[in-house]
Amino acid sequence: MIKNLARTFSALSLALVPLLSAPAAQAAAPTVPVAEVTTLADAVGLVKVTEEDRSGYTRTKFKHWNSGDDKSDGCNTRNEVLIAEAVVAPTVEAGCKLTGGTWTSYYDGQEVTSAGSLDIDHMVPLAEAWDSGASTWSAARREAYANDQGADVSLVAVTARSNRQKSDQDPADWMPPSPQAQCRYVGEWVATKLRWDLTADDRELEALKVYAEGPCEETIVRYTPVA
Repeated sequence: MIKNLARTFSALSLALVPLLSAPAAQAAAPTVPVAEVTTLADAVGLVKVTEEDRSGYTRTKFKHWNSGDDKSDGCNTRNEVLIAEAVVAPTVEAGCKLTGGTWTSYYDGQEVTSAGSLDIDHMVPLAEAWDSGASTWSAARREAYANDQGADVSLVAVTARSNRQKSDQDPADWMPPSPQAQCRYVGEWVATKLRWDLTADDRELEALKVYAEGPCEETIVRYTPVA
């Protein structure tokens, strides 16, 4: 009888193991970020507002360009973006040297046929990201931000001239000179802020609202938050 009781207890214990361990396993499972799709106006409403502070900022605190998404292709992030955004693919030679190819710089509508004439712009500039929350990040997270190819809108190939005109300004102070590009730009700016949980200051938010409630009210924003 004692042996039978022991066997019964053992069987009950084994049956309870999955029940006890299941919640723990569920709690340990990583949360996968969900892609979000919303209107520009609603997206702007999700951006948190704070004062900006550039104290301590230097570009060197955002390591770029690193070895890119494909560590085996011999290309850094800059060249991987150029290859991905080309409307006519360039030839990739030894050392990831790019020859030929055609790109369209959507900020100013210019067609470019030389990779060297293009800059890879951070949609939300590094200095602006620092002001908006990145100053508290780890070095690894800042590097991930500076080389982000997980979203098509984070890095964009544009003419060096338009990128340098933009500099580190937000939409309150600079917009693409091509009117056809402005709604796309505002949508991608907001998508990047939400993807990385970056904030905006009052002037920036008011500028975004002007576009969201006016000429860009039909713009759709798509973003996937970074864990």
